[in-house]
Amino acid sequence: MNRFTKYVSSQFKNPRGFGGVIISIIQNVLNRAMYNDAATIVSLKHDDRVLDIGYGNGYLLQILYKKQVVDLYGIDISDDAKKMATKKNKKAFRDNHLHLSVGDCCSLPYEESTFDAVTSINTIYFWNDTVKGLSEIRRTLKNGKSFYNIVYTKEYLDTIKYTQIGYKKFELNELKEYGKQAGFENVETKKIMNGKGFVVIYTK
Repeated sequence: MNRFTKYVSSQFKNPRGFGGVIISIIQNVLNRAMYNDAATIVSLKHDDRVLDIGYGNGYLLQILYKKQVVDLYGIDISDDAKKMATKKNKKAFRDNHLHLSVGDCCSLPYEESTFDAVTSINTIYFWNDTVKGLSEIRRTLKNGKSFYNIVYTKEYLDTIKYTQIGYKKFELNELKEYGKQAGFENVETKKIMNGKGFVVIYTK
């Protein structure tokens, strides 16, 4: 694998600098159908608290806020992502509905039973500990509420050269099993994008 491919792969995991800005825009375009499906599937009410894991440049947060006025929270490992997401979500920021953090989903800086919904698009591939991350998300969810984990299938990711390094790819049954290990009472799945992706809905 050449140096450019490795660089692009690393930017998908941790967008930074000018390259991170470009990669985030490309991701928005490539994943637009995913974002739109997420906005349709995620159930929200006025003033709900929503956490987005790996918010990137804040594209999903922007879509969700346009759908419903909610308190937006997010955690991402990239300092540059926080700057980009804040800029993209100016209205929510001005309304005091935007609360972004830099950190790791395996150690969330939130109290138990804080959120009405948690979302993540294409980030679970990069978590240091899948079960620990899911356990932390479950801890911060209110009872009866759900984590919407939106990902591409392993088969589709295997066709993309930039995902051949640094990605943990999962079969659907693996993600279900990890959810059970993390203590989720119910795990449902939905196919999206003509079978190229799916949503795993983990409910506390």
